[in-house]
Amino acid sequence: MASRRAALALFVVVSVLLVSLPPLSAASPPVLPVVLFGEFLGNLSMPALSPGQSGGVAFSVGDPLPTAITRVVLTLDVYEFNAYPGNATGPPPASGTPEFSSAGSPTGPSLVLDVGTLTPGGSAFISPTTVAVSVAAPANSPDGTYAVRFSLTFDANGSSYVLESRGFFSAAAWQSATSAPGGTSTLNVSRLGVSGVLPESAVLVRSNPFPLALALVLGGALVLAALGGYWALRRGPGSKSGATGGPPPNHADTAFGKRRSKDGD
Repeated sequence: MASRRAALALFVVVSVLLVSLPPLSAASPPVLPVVLFGEFLGNLSMPALSPGQSGGVAFSVGDPLPTAITRVVLTLDVYEFNAYPGNATGPPPASGTPEFSSAGSPTGPSLVLDVGTLTPGGSAFISPTTVAVSVAAPANSPDGTYAVRFSLTFDANGSSYVLESRGFFSAAAWQSATSAPGGTSTLNVSRLGVSGVLPESAVLVRSNPFPLALALVLGGALVLAALGGYWALRRGPGSKSGATGGPPPNHADTAFGKRRSKDGD
């Protein structure tokens, strides 16, 4: 009986110790060479939209490793909003945030794409003419720039890799990973707990982008008209008979003085 009580007491003590221990943290994924970061995700293209419009999204996912990568999954996520006008940066609005869509995936500010398997040196190009991925701005979308962050996960040689863009890290974490002693710049992804860093993109929303384009066209027309008028006056009046005008007045050549050596003389 005493031995049973001792065993029970030992079991209780061990159980309490196990419960009180902090959970084991997951091991960080393997770190990839910095020169490879830009080869996993590239050719990013996001449309400029008016509220109520949609447009195609394009990018490519590649395998720069000497081995195949499997279970490749790419995530797109709208995470920040820069209002226009005002240039106020903050979280995306509660309503009106652009939404991604693709066949077989739920529509929303985030989109998860199952890329599958890529062979060494191979790539998957996502565009409106291949895998249809689009983004739509709801009719109540506020004007501004919607920042889009990316996350890429895959398996290779028995290890799991994670690459994320700047938007997944806090300002403090990013500062720690990009600052070296002496104030020099660096990129220590092991401090971020990822295998590498990806680029970002953004969706631009403007309520009425056409007046800007029209203003540019009209401005160009005015410049051309001014140049035409200048050259016409420079040549002087022509003759209906085909004769050319006389030489310009003598004083035009000496408007800045005969010995002008620099602007302002």
